[in-house]
Amino acid sequence: MKNCSKRPRAETTASPPETGGAPPQEGFPLPDSIILSEIFKRLELESLCTVACVCRSLRSIVSQALSTLPSLDISAFSPNGELVRRIVPRLRGVTSVTIDCLLLNDSSIISSVLRPPLQELNLLKCASLSYQILTSIGDKCPNLRILVVEFAGKNSPDFFRRNLIEMLKNLIYLEHLSIKIRGTEVDAYDLSSIDLFLPKALKSLKLQPLDEQDATHFIKKLSDEREIPMNLSNCSFGGFTLVRLSLVLDVITDRLMNSITSSLPLLVDLDLEDRPCFEPKLPLDLTNNGLQSLISCRHLTHLSIVRSRLNSPVSFKRVNDMGIFLLAESSKDLESIKLGGFSKVTDAGFSSLHHSSHKLKKLEIRNAPSLSDMAFHEITGVVELKLQSCPLVTSESISELASSITLELLDTNGCRSIADHCIEYISCVSTLTSLNLGGADITDSGLDILSRADLPLTHLSLRGCTRVNDRGIICLFNAELKIKKTLLSLDIGYMPGISDRAIRAIVSSCDAISELCMRYCFYVSDASLRMLAKSDSKLRKLDVYHCVGLSDGIVEVMEVGFFRGLRWFGAGGTLAEKGGFGRVCERRPGLTVCFEGCEIGCHDGWQFHKYNDGY
Repeated sequence: MKNCSKRPRAETTASPPETGGAPPQEGFPLPDSIILSEIFKRLELESLCTVACVCRSLRSIVSQALSTLPSLDISAFSPNGELVRRIVPRLRGVTSVTIDCLLLNDSSIISSVLRPPLQELNLLKCASLSYQILTSIGDKCPNLRILVVEFAGKNSPDFFRRNLIEMLKNLIYLEHLSIKIRGTEVDAYDLSSIDLFLPKALKSLKLQPLDEQDATHFIKKLSDEREIPMNLSNCSFGGFTLVRLSLVLDVITDRLMNSITSSLPLLVDLDLEDRPCFEPKLPLDLTNNGLQSLISCRHLTHLSIVRSRLNSPVSFKRVNDMGIFLLAESSKDLESIKLGGFSKVTDAGFSSLHHSSHKLKKLEIRNAPSLSDMAFHEITGVVELKLQSCPLVTSESISELASSITLELLDTNGCRSIADHCIEYISCVSTLTSLNLGGADITDSGLDILSRADLPLTHLSLRGCTRVNDRGIICLFNAELKIKKTLLSLDIGYMPGISDRAIRAIVSSCDAISELCMRYCFYVSDASLRMLAKSDSKLRKLDVYHCVGLSDGIVEVMEVGFFRGLRWFGAGGTLAEKGGFGRVCERRPGLTVCFEGCEIGCHDGWQFHKYNDGY
């Protein structure tokens, strides 16, 4: 006898919940409104697109979810124009957009992305965008509060300046402006007249690159009192309140520092980096007097002054301990300090910083040949500590941190005197989540000690630890440790002792890992890639640059359909031919294959890519 009491869910007579919305559909025990507001709103874009492929009912709900999303972030991979045209116009409620523009041109952005409701726009890696896009942004996005653009240099500074001015005329509500031009030293130099068009609302300004002389005059104009032209109602004079300034220049000088401190006394965050091509000479250099001028910036909480060695092995040779003493005495409210290239400053100067700044949470020191263990006596309260390329720093420096209850990030990259003894101190810091031991003199025994610490590490870098081999990696991941579930990023590049055995241990143990770098691991073969491909991996970025043991068989692995979640693959320096990946990228528009030797994500090398065809 037929049981008439059994009905399909869609035919149930039960009234819908008080939350409203359509009644439950067949196969779905919850109404659309619950699925939409309580489940789908917690999913990221990639997950929503995956769910939409299941059935028409879910696709309809996903369409509703997309229309209510407040923000869009497509920076984890490089989408092509077709993908952007399909996705972005559907997101009618979006007010914040972040896009990796490596494969996009002006028309893709203008037609699909730019719109009046936008309040935040981040255009990253704009390899093919012209400076004309700035004018379009000003015309189509008048309500912008935050704008970040990364250009590849076009060697046309006048064209850049004209379009920048046209944009600024319309962005009267702009609060944060960041424009970086990569791969050139001239495009952003000419800032004449730009100061007239900076919006009153502007609080944060980041520019790269700049000429020191132009930057000095530009900043000085910000405080000059002059008659305001009638047609410049949005200009910055008479109420300019810039509190964050970040500049990348050809050289940092006393003249520049005096201009900044006298014109912008309300600064909270100051970030300066220079990249000289030769050793600076007076008066075009920074001295103790320049640092002393920071006394007038009484609101500073974040300070970064770095002399990069990108173009030449240079340093601040005219700043000594006295300059740092004056800085420390006048900047007791600093929460973050980053100093790079201060070769004449000793332990006395550096230690005065953390002793004077009682609110200090982040401390970073780079390329300091006179910095030693003595500088870290009684250092407390620090959350992030980075000591990079400081040759006199040894394991004893870390001993002062063993009792820390606040330290979350420790970076000693390039400190080659760090040895196994350091791991014993690190093992006591139960709050540590990020550890970079790049270039350290540790061995397999050190990793054995780390394996017993059971730290909740999410990021671990052993790059260049040449004395570590397979045994150390196997030991680290064989035990039942937190790291097996928490580790998201692992760097074992430039380690000649690493082979397929170590990769097998990583594959079988690290369930959550999303970034793996093993560049210059000569004994890694196709077998490692197949193990990674067949595992239930969450890998999003994989770097095998110059792993000469890999053959062109890695193309086949990609074509078969493995590595479904992979978004970036560094394949340069292997036997795989670039043409073979063309087919892969056509089938997988969400995958970027880099042959240029960039670090993971191409964050610093995208402007040098020779081709813009998806790989």
